[in-house]
Amino acid sequence: MYYAQSEYRIRCEWGIEGIQQLAPDSDAFIIVDVFSFSTCVDIALSRGARVFPYAWRDDRSAAYAESIGAVLAAGSRSDPQHYSLAPSSMLRLPPDARVVLPSPNGSTLSLATGSTPTFTACLRNAKAVAKAALKAGSRISVIPSGERWKDDSLRPALEDQIGAGAIVHELTGDRSPEAEAAEAVFLRFRDDLFNTLAACSSGKEAAARGSVEDVRLAAALNASAIVPRLVNGAYQHAYS
Repeated sequence: MYYAQSEYRIRCEWGIEGIQQLAPDSDAFIIVDVFSFSTCVDIALSRGARVFPYAWRDDRSAAYAESIGAVLAAGSRSDPQHYSLAPSSMLRLPPDARVVLPSPNGSTLSLATGSTPTFTACLRNAKAVAKAALKAGSRISVIPSGERWKDDSLRPALEDQIGAGAIVHELTGDRSPEAEAAEAVFLRFRDDLFNTLAACSSGKEAAARGSVEDVRLAAALNASAIVPRLVNGAYQHAYS
């Protein structure tokens, strides 16, 4: 009861526990994983693809991809010949591709929302997704994914808080304190997103993999009108 933020229309909470707490009183979920699931989905859908979230990349994910006639994204982001959680890799997708994209954060959360309408958003499409989500109802729950520490516990990630705040900024309705806090963080860094993302822990990790272009793609605020909505196990453009 204390954690549901049910007094407010616009809510924000971290990770899978946040979904569980906010689910009973939510008209729509927006999953935010800036580095890199949500950004990958936006770019893939802009190429005409469909993206099937899957929790982990293992033998089961390979069998699943084969069963639906999809390509399985590679585990390594450093392989230039394969699709992966590197957003720049999605720029090479052929039109109408079907991609299984395993992710312990964005994919896992996408699969945890049950029957509640579910979107995924990043900085690139914050405005477009916020507008579309409000058509599903007025009670919107924004879920920053965060990253994982080595012990698999949640690491709150600045880039996801900024991304969540960008979405909250575009939503109408009274905000929970948690949602207001995310919006305030976004507004603090809005005018210097690339340098902020490049300097935060996740951005430095991306740069160490040689993925400065991935940071640049992730930082492109409202550069996209793509609205990824989860339908029958796949994110596809909602044309909203």
